[in-house]
Amino acid sequence: MEGLSLLLERHSCGRLVAPAPQGQALENILQAALAVPDHGGLHPWQFILCEGDGRLRLGQILAEAAQRRGEGIEAIDKLRQAPLRAPLVVVVVSRAIVHPKVPVLEQQLSAGCAAMAMQMAAQAQGFGGIWRSGWVMFDPDVHQALGLADGEQIVGFVYLGTPEVAVTGPRRALDSAKFVRYL
Repeated sequence: MEGLSLLLERHSCGRLVAPAPQGQALENILQAALAVPDHGGLHPWQFILCEGDGRLRLGQILAEAAQRRGEGIEAIDKLRQAPLRAPLVVVVVSRAIVHPKVPVLEQQLSAGCAAMAMQMAAQAQGFGGIWRSGWVMFDPDVHQALGLADGEQIVGFVYLGTPEVAVTGPRRALDSAKFVRYL
């Protein structure tokens, strides 16, 4: 897929089935994530891959956090099942450090770029993906269960797999004039 077409036709795919990217396809996705802008070469990200039983463990971590938070049984069950909506879930973590020239926000944005790069690299190879978020990204118990250190922050959950249904038509182009102003 041509680079510009890939960007202009970017879409999220929430209905994903096996197979997940693996082998060279998965390595391409990881290399795309590692190639994002990274001021100072700090490598301020980590990727936790959850597949097979790892998705079950992630679901249990999320469900336990929801239970501790006082969520209802439906919300708890929904979070327990959430990682099963794709054959591979990548937890994208910002590993920002205090740096005199590179603010934490810039490092977190780099991790966000990594999440988008993963989704784009998956789409370029015929796979689908969706970047999911939610309160669980900020839950300290989820962070602890995933082994995150102080200062590390989940920036998203990238669900990857094979699209269950074909994407219907191109994305609707937005009027860029509504989002642009000149100084």
